[in-house]
Amino acid sequence: MRKRLIAGMLTAMMAISVVGCGAGTSADNSAEGGAEATDSDVAYIQDKGTLIVGITDFAPMDYKDDNGDWIGFDADMAAKVAESLGVDVEFVEIDWDNKILELQNKSIDVVWNGMTLTPEVMNAMECTNPYCNNAQVVVLKSEVADQYPDVESLADLSVAVESGSAGEAAATENNLNAVALKSQSDAVMEVAAGTSDACIIDLLMAGAMMGEGTSYPDLTHTLELTTEEYGVGCRKGSDLAQYINDQFAALYADGTMTEIATQYGVQDALVEQ
Repeated sequence: MRKRLIAGMLTAMMAISVVGCGAGTSADNSAEGGAEATDSDVAYIQDKGTLIVGITDFAPMDYKDDNGDWIGFDADMAAKVAESLGVDVEFVEIDWDNKILELQNKSIDVVWNGMTLTPEVMNAMECTNPYCNNAQVVVLKSEVADQYPDVESLADLSVAVESGSAGEAAATENNLNAVALKSQSDAVMEVAAGTSDACIIDLLMAGAMMGEGTSYPDLTHTLELTTEEYGVGCRKGSDLAQYINDQFAALYADGTMTEIATQYGVQDALVEQ
């Protein structure tokens, strides 16, 4: 009798144990499934309802209109992608030096601001295909531009650059006296004010901001120091980069991308998608 009682108790305990293990496995599988779901940046963005875009003030890619709204080729394209995702778009000005950290911390979802596809950027981010060609150019006051026909003639000048930018890299590579500032816009203002002799900025920005009929009619761009390509940066391993590539292809095919580019004067720089 005692043996039968003990056997019965052991059988009951084993049954409880099996049920408990089964329940635990189900919970674990559920948790794993949840983790896998959140691994998709596209799903994450759609779930929170907002695509947060990291930018700087950089005409003609991202800048504010008279109403204080962000416009520009990149801003308008980001809005199109957000629309396709079924979410709102939000633009956040960032310190360009901290763009990778901002992505990793999920303070932003993308860096979409005429970003040059450098080896550093491509190692740290999941990047889209190139969508625009660009160059780093030297900007000078028009009245003295003829005095500086080559890189060697710039050796004694103070050259303003955006910190962490391709322009700063070009200045370093050419052994120029670089003064690092917060943005390319600040670099241009330094030259206009005479507090720097020259600056190095993106060709697309230079074309939009200076010359007759622009904000800086007394400035001009001269030497092209580099040639490069723009891309959008997402978190490393993110599926959002491929999603944006697919949207680029569709918007290029139906003419929308060219139409937006023409509005901001960058149509000749577009890369076929």
